[in-house]
Amino acid sequence: QVQLVESGGSLVQVGDSLTLSCAGSGLPFTSNAIGWFRRPPGKEREFLAAISWSGTGTYYADSVKDRFTISRDNGKNVVSLEMHSLKPEDTAVYYCAAAPSPLAVPQQYKYWGQGTQVTVSS
Repeated sequence: QVQLVESGGSLVQVGDSLTLSCAGSGLPFTSNAIGWFRRPPGKEREFLAAISWSGTGTYYADSVKDRFTISRDNGKNVVSLEMHSLKPEDTAVYYCAAAPSPLAVPQQYKYWGQGTQVTVSS
């Protein structure tokens, strides 16, 4: 059974940093690109970042590329999302997902985690 489990979500203050983790099991982790998405309250899901299976290719949404960093540790089957200078508009449920390519569109992500809540308080 394939599982992606996000962790690290929390209530933080404006300007804080936070690192989310995505732990994978039941799939060939090193054969999958991993992406991070979020769904703000009352809004559509949006793409944030993706990383290739090797970790050498990273891709970011323009809205977060200067503040977020994606990385992976294939030895631990974990992909991390470091978030800095958090803003109230970063409040959302954050999801990780697995796809064949880091350039995949959301519909091509086959496996999704349950999400972790990040709330940024002003």
